[in-house]
Amino acid sequence: MRLTNGFDISSSALTAQRLRMDVISSNIANADTTRTKMVNGKWVPYTRKIVTIEPKEQAPFSSVLQGAMNGASGGFGEGVKVTKIGEDSAPFKQVYNPTHPDADENGFVMMPNVDILKEMVDMISATRSYEANVTALNASKAFVTKALEIGK
Repeated sequence: MRLTNGFDISSSALTAQRLRMDVISSNIANADTTRTKMVNGKWVPYTRKIVTIEPKEQAPFSSVLQGAMNGASGGFGEGVKVTKIGEDSAPFKQVYNPTHPDADENGFVMMPNVDILKEMVDMISATRSYEANVTALNASKAFVTKALEIGK
């Protein structure tokens, strides 16, 4: 295990959480956007985006533990990666507003499937994860600094 593995792990998580916060911000900004693309001659509202984060190395815990006990120096602690930014499959919301320019003949407007409350909860989760990784990064930095002071 390298001395800087903690930096690599934390930095990959910081990057992933920052992207997650950017996508959540985009969802909130487009919560009322009723025209994003034309499909079959009709405008389609904004579709909520979802970030999928997975570990870079997907080894079973037992093999990671066995490798660590045998003194292996790699194969674990690789961090995370964003594998996909997908679209939420939840249906669009129908809102009655006959004065809206995108209202159909019955007065209903198709609104994005973005729930502001859900986005705010996701934003708090991403922020807390980001803060936890900053704390872990600072702990790794302090560990390395103390290790270098041993030689003085």
